[in-house]
Amino acid sequence: MDFANIASQLNAGTILPEGIVILTLLGVLIVDLILGRTSARWIGYLAIAGLLASILALCLQWDSTNPLAFTGGFNGDDLSIIFRGIIALSAAVTILMSIRYVEQSGTALAEFIAILLTATLGGMFLSGASELVMIFISLETLSISSYLLTGYTKRDPRSNEAALKYLLIGASSTAVFLYGVSLLYGLSGGQTELSAIASAISTANIGQSLGLVIALVFVIAGIGFKISAAPFHQWTPDVYEGAPTPVIAFLSVGSKAAGFALAIRLLTTIFPILTEEWHFVFTALAVLSMILGNVVALAQTSMKRMLAYSSIAQAGFVMIGLIAGTDAGYSSMLFYLLVYLFMNLCGFTCIILFSLRTGTDQIAEYSGLYQKDPLLTLALSISLLSLGGIPPLAGFFGKIYLFWAGWQAGLYWLVLLGLITSVISIYYYIRVVKMMVVKEPQEMSDVVKNYPEIRWNLPGFRPLQVGLIVTLIATSLAGILSNPLFSLVNHSVANTPILQAEKIASSQAKIISTVISEEL
Repeated sequence: MDFANIASQLNAGTILPEGIVILTLLGVLIVDLILGRTSARWIGYLAIAGLLASILALCLQWDSTNPLAFTGGFNGDDLSIIFRGIIALSAAVTILMSIRYVEQSGTALAEFIAILLTATLGGMFLSGASELVMIFISLETLSISSYLLTGYTKRDPRSNEAALKYLLIGASSTAVFLYGVSLLYGLSGGQTELSAIASAISTANIGQSLGLVIALVFVIAGIGFKISAAPFHQWTPDVYEGAPTPVIAFLSVGSKAAGFALAIRLLTTIFPILTEEWHFVFTALAVLSMILGNVVALAQTSMKRMLAYSSIAQAGFVMIGLIAGTDAGYSSMLFYLLVYLFMNLCGFTCIILFSLRTGTDQIAEYSGLYQKDPLLTLALSISLLSLGGIPPLAGFFGKIYLFWAGWQAGLYWLVLLGLITSVISIYYYIRVVKMMVVKEPQEMSDVVKNYPEIRWNLPGFRPLQVGLIVTLIATSLAGILSNPLFSLVNHSVANTPILQAEKIASSQAKIISTVISEEL
């Protein structure tokens, strides 16, 4: 085989965005090695520039005529481009909010950025991986980097505890997921590519076998951990409370997006004949996540723990689009993850700013904040109200699209439950807003009374200001200007062959099951 044929089969240009992230990662390490601590002033900007260049490369690959690379191991279709863009963008905003936080914690910034870029790389590869070995390596790259980031502030006992819990539970979930994947490998006769596995299972006529059902359950367990869906959520509150705040900001968006990308690609490609079964399992996960996440969040006194349970509930809302299994369902999932990126990272940027200035994240300490810091109050209020789904903010339109897609798919009671739990969530979000805005001056917390003078010219605060304003504007305008975003995600779903093939396969499976039941 000559070089030209090998190059055409590899189609390595498909992973150009990931290649840019790798070069950026190497650049960060080399610059830090040469210049040492003096590089901390601008090394974050180098990483952000690399991530923005990666996003630009993703835009240039839109509607690619040949998205398959590495002989089918990686799929750079429009669906993966959206997910990879979400992960890269979340990493860029996370770096903006990390510079001052990491420096104040007394740890090295370059190593932090290097590990974060490694996690980003794992998430981006996971979003397009269509081969079992590549899926597992990408998943482990993302997971191990996440464990390291969680325990990065090693002088903080809470960070060490969070990292240990995350590592133990994550290793268990990885083992379960790997066992499910190994069953798929065996049932397909030794195939590792997803489309080849689906074809082998269909040819062998083992669509309803016990082995395939067990594989499905184990795969869903691994995915459930990654998206922090109940009852696989046990790590979430403790990790969110103990880990460095920029890390959980990235995990809440980037890691979750990668988990949903994996769920769509695995379930729609390999398990179309078991569509009803995995829809039933995800319905149970969505119900548990929405109820548990929103109800337990009511009792929280820490902002980080409250947002942890909020993130569990948000995963439940996103699962409605996955269960719907229609073009509208997948489009609403992508749209919600896009706007969730901005509103959630805006909230975490506010929490980081408040903790840097006061040293606490307790909800009660936010009393009367409007008197001392109007910009922070405005940004946190808008992000929380958007998470609650208050019009005309981005979160409202995201939930409307999700619920409408679910209603069209006949998920009436699930949508009603989503509406009820959304109302519950508004209570604990508005409680924080009311505390910041409505409190009289004499009811101001002691922490806010001693609030330091607002100075944006301190080292590391300017990137935080940029991140805060960018995410605030995006959260405010993404809802009003939602039509271009929704057209974008609609186009990506319509141009993704695996989603169109899955609809045909699932409809055929329904016809077969109907025929069998009539014969019985």
